[in-house]
Amino acid sequence: MRKRCVIVSLAMMFVLGIGSLSSAVSQGDCAEYREIKSRLVRGWNTWNTRSVLQHVLLPEGFAINLAFKQHYWLEEKYLGEALIGRSGKGVEEVRPGFHAYDGSYTCLDVSWETLIARVESATDGEDLVLLVTPAKKPSSPVKLIAETGMLWNRPGLLERNGDHLVARLPRREVKIFVTTPHVADPYIPVKTPHISFFVTEQSIGISTGKSRSLEEIKALVDLRKGELVNRAAQFGELSGAYLAVQAGIAWNTIYEPKGDRVVSTVGRLWNEEYGGYCLFGWDNFFLAYMTALESRDLAFANVIEHLRGKTDEGFIPNDNRGNGSKSWDRSQPPVGGLMVREIYKKYPERWFLEATFDDLLGWNRWWVKKRLNEGLLSYGSHEAQNPFAEPAVRTKRTAGYESGMDDSPMYTGVPFNREKNTLELQDVGLTSLYIADCNALAEMAGILGRKGERRELQERSRRLAKKMGELWHYGTGFYLNRRTDTGEFSFRLSPTLFYPLLAKIPSAKQAKSMMEHFFDPREFYGEWMLPSIARNDPDFLRQRYWKGAIWPPLNFLTYLSLRHYGFRDAQRRLAEKSLRLLLDEWNRKGYVSENYSSITGTGDDSRLSSDRFHSWGALFGIISFIEEGFMPAPEKPIH
Repeated sequence: MRKRCVIVSLAMMFVLGIGSLSSAVSQGDCAEYREIKSRLVRGWNTWNTRSVLQHVLLPEGFAINLAFKQHYWLEEKYLGEALIGRSGKGVEEVRPGFHAYDGSYTCLDVSWETLIARVESATDGEDLVLLVTPAKKPSSPVKLIAETGMLWNRPGLLERNGDHLVARLPRREVKIFVTTPHVADPYIPVKTPHISFFVTEQSIGISTGKSRSLEEIKALVDLRKGELVNRAAQFGELSGAYLAVQAGIAWNTIYEPKGDRVVSTVGRLWNEEYGGYCLFGWDNFFLAYMTALESRDLAFANVIEHLRGKTDEGFIPNDNRGNGSKSWDRSQPPVGGLMVREIYKKYPERWFLEATFDDLLGWNRWWVKKRLNEGLLSYGSHEAQNPFAEPAVRTKRTAGYESGMDDSPMYTGVPFNREKNTLELQDVGLTSLYIADCNALAEMAGILGRKGERRELQERSRRLAKKMGELWHYGTGFYLNRRTDTGEFSFRLSPTLFYPLLAKIPSAKQAKSMMEHFFDPREFYGEWMLPSIARNDPDFLRQRYWKGAIWPPLNFLTYLSLRHYGFRDAQRRLAEKSLRLLLDEWNRKGYVSENYSSITGTGDDSRLSSDRFHSWGALFGIISFIEEGFMPAPEKPIH
């Protein structure tokens, strides 16, 4: 009989010296997950978060890094690493193109100094080919350097043997060949064997395993690109969206050496800043769900690896960083149960629920223990272990971080209560998401035969849903956040106020009233939507960050909410408008932005504060795949 997920008790973990709850290994003890991991941690891909011009072979950690040296009449410059969306004077500009999750084909354009070139890759079994095609001959000489490297202190021997490079690895030997003669340059700032050559107007090919002609390399690249395009074609009119969604996540999917794991991250720039990787509380559940469109393995892995980052208190932190630090004082919106349920619908494998349920249940219980504020939930931040001496904890600012909507006008003027450790605001969006989480986990408990936990979750859902009735404002016809210090309702309107639909709280009459706000052009409706604060709010025109910009998770969660009441016209319009946001920016600049202007519909509007390539931007596209039936219907139960 196959070994199932083994739950290691906390006491036993300490006896064995394994560590704290936050490093629990129960998920990794699943035979099913070990098989997934062995498939993912293998082969050529852009695994190293430090550069999209580096291709790495797993599990060995052998890398081929493409670098460029610019020669001027007086000075020389060197580009050893490249990332998407970097800003500043003289930095590289990378426009990402297609990227298959499995690394079978990748494409990007890089502009730097006098260089403009396209870099493509393709795999052939255990071999890799790279094709560098200049748009034109650089106006000043540029060299392309193929560097070798052994990453993460992995064992291996590297050498140059005449016209090719050799990597002698513990279990195999890899030879690297080029289609252009090597040009010696002793002043290249590289510490490992390499080959360099001048960039002209001609393409340059690099291949492993055997020497291949430029024509053979081009043919293989075209073959793999064609296969990816053909996979996209199965989605009909959404083929372009499929390629954009996959690229938006695949370019940010990395190998994380501390945990010996493959994970999708929000962005490589964030990873660089936070010590190698950063997993965010609600972002990474969304990423796991989106990868389920294409990859069962990656979807399961993204959930399981994200849950490993829980704190000793049992909650998923706001962020979990490569430098060893976490947000020990705060979580983020509870969307984990919802996303796990939807992934399970697409891939109904019982072991996956067994591997994730207890961690999600522990997080669910934490909310009512730490963030219950006079019967409903509020975002907060509390004193906790703080080995990195993070200065901002137990503050209004960190409570805003827990909301995921850091500086939303909803929280303007709302005080933070240091005795309660929460904002003085009963939050419609948070409480609704929490009730929906209870409902999702109750469904899972039913499948797993966890009768006691199912009753517990259903009772908690009923109690909070009844209490939510106090937040219905008859004059507005909307659920409104309410101050707990003054008892007054807040009239700062955000898409989070549609989330009661997701929790199935309103009556049909109330839901119809709520939709008047959705279609009101003074509030949310328009060419570009949904704004993160109503259009008639005094902060809307600022557009910066959560003050009016359009954010992917708000559109996504509102779309899911609409489906639960069958508002077909509204959900169709939101799907179409969201897809247009994604594709216009992708086709125009290759961006998958963190947020978009609700005035111009662009992700590079000067009023915004927006990461140009942020994985959750793909949520704008995944909505249409749900709408067209390529993902399971969110409103349907799992049993």
